[in-house]
Amino acid sequence: MIYLDSSVALAHLLAEDRQPPASLWEETLFSSRLLEYEIWTSLHSRGLVESYGEAARWLTGRVALLELSPSVLARALNTFPGPDALRTLDALHLASCLYLVEHGQGVALASYDRRMNAVARAMDIPLFDPEASRTA
Repeated sequence: MIYLDSSVALAHLLAEDRQPPASLWEETLFSSRLLEYEIWTSLHSRGLVESYGEAARWLTGRVALLELSPSVLARALNTFPGPDALRTLDALHLASCLYLVEHGQGVALASYDRRMNAVARAMDIPLFDPEASRTA
């Protein structure tokens, strides 16, 4: 099971230089409902809704989206390990991923964000390396 961060989803959707492997889409994918908002906000801000809207709907339809429950929101209010402060949405994503881990789900985080990956490592959350198509 893979927790999909918006950095990987947007890289795939917008065909950025770094691309997750095609095998990622064969995995069971989860993310926070934030993923949907981050994708659509990015498309709107770049004027790409018409050209990428259908692909965005496919991508978000492929991912099981977790709602921001009170326990997830409460966890995001707490500190996270590491020297670098997390951005708000990153803290919410990590709190969502941690929720899955704490409920016995074998989940790995797929992210291109080095701060999120460092915090995930410090919290013993496995990483899915979207560059190498394997769990790190």
